[in-house]
Amino acid sequence: MPTVILVRHGRSSANTSGVLAGRTPGVNLDETGVQQAAAVAERLAVLPLAAIVTSPLDRCLQTAEAIAKHHPTLHLATDPRLTECGYGDWTGEKISTLAKDPLWAVVQQHPSGVTFPNGESMRGMQQRAVDAIRDHDAALAAEHGDGALWVAVSHGDVIKAIVADALGQHLDAFQRIVVDTASTTIISYTKTRPFVVRLNDSGSELASLIPKPPEQSEGEAAESPVQSSDAVVGGR
Repeated sequence: MPTVILVRHGRSSANTSGVLAGRTPGVNLDETGVQQAAAVAERLAVLPLAAIVTSPLDRCLQTAEAIAKHHPTLHLATDPRLTECGYGDWTGEKISTLAKDPLWAVVQQHPSGVTFPNGESMRGMQQRAVDAIRDHDAALAAEHGDGALWVAVSHGDVIKAIVADALGQHLDAFQRIVVDTASTTIISYTKTRPFVVRLNDSGSELASLIPKPPEQSEGEAAESPVQSSDAVVGGR
């Protein structure tokens, strides 16, 4: 199956002001965030991307647009399933204030049991985000083949939830995962399991992700017993 490069949006004005932005419209990248978006766009410029899909929120759109400038033949698509968690009444509140709410400890330790007041459950957020990634992945495999590379731009909690699913972890463990602004997290989905190729990567080269033609030595059987879903025993 194809490989998805999950990109968290660049730093926003809400990140620096200590506010839980949620789905608040008009939350844009700050000056550092614009620079971060340009930097991750440069890193991705070398890749033959098959698609760029983004959350419809402004901070993600700005990040995705920076990436799309290097891939002018691609249509930038939005998918509401990649949007931020619906924090309900928590939206727009100071993090310092929310940390005093009894629900805060549940969010930290038992997120699978959380439904935000007048908002979304964290289980629901994970489910619709994972469904979005797998749906796009399957569609791109059908159109471009299993070697396709594509980008999904989303939010910290959403990407952490997708990674937890790919690692086979319970949602209650997802707070152990760190996803920085403008970082890349790379997952390859195969028929029987996903592989988390990179996590919270903000600086390494990405050209090695470009699929290489399969090598076959003389006399080697056309069908290898090692399948694409198999892990390499002993490491690569």
